[in-house]
Amino acid sequence: MTTITSIDPSLYLSNQPKTREPSSELGKDEFLKLLIAQMQNQNPMNTMDESEFIAQMASFSSLEQMTNMSNSMELLVNNQLVSPAIQYSHMIGETVNYRTFDKETGRETGVESGKIISVSQQDGWAVFHLENGEKIYADTVIEVGASGEETDNQSENEVTDPSENEEGEE
Repeated sequence: MTTITSIDPSLYLSNQPKTREPSSELGKDEFLKLLIAQMQNQNPMNTMDESEFIAQMASFSSLEQMTNMSNSMELLVNNQLVSPAIQYSHMIGETVNYRTFDKETGRETGVESGKIISVSQQDGWAVFHLENGEKIYADTVIEVGASGEETDNQSENEVTDPSENEEGEE
């Protein structure tokens, strides 16, 4: 059983714009059309000079190659800017709090802290490599900066040798 669907009236040729906007740029398609029209309408008794024709084709080929190279460079730059490793490279040296998960059940087990020493990319995602040997995805980070718990532990562990204590020498 076939069903007939309605057709969008904006697609009818009668509803398409009848005026063409002129462009100041001459693209490769326009160049080829112009060259073909020139060849078709030339005087048979005085044909176009071969060297002029070859020069025009060389100019066209050179222009097309420069356009292709420009597009390739633009694509390369855009890919570099979008790379997760580059996007998150400013995080190196930062301390982060991140969620930890049980590998068997996938449930969240808690929050840990670590300092980022490098950033890599895996399957299109940024991966932080931490001082403690852990590798975590950027989306598991819940806080950037030293946590209160880590700061307390650091202050307790800072003075371990009594000879380093400035107040007394016990």
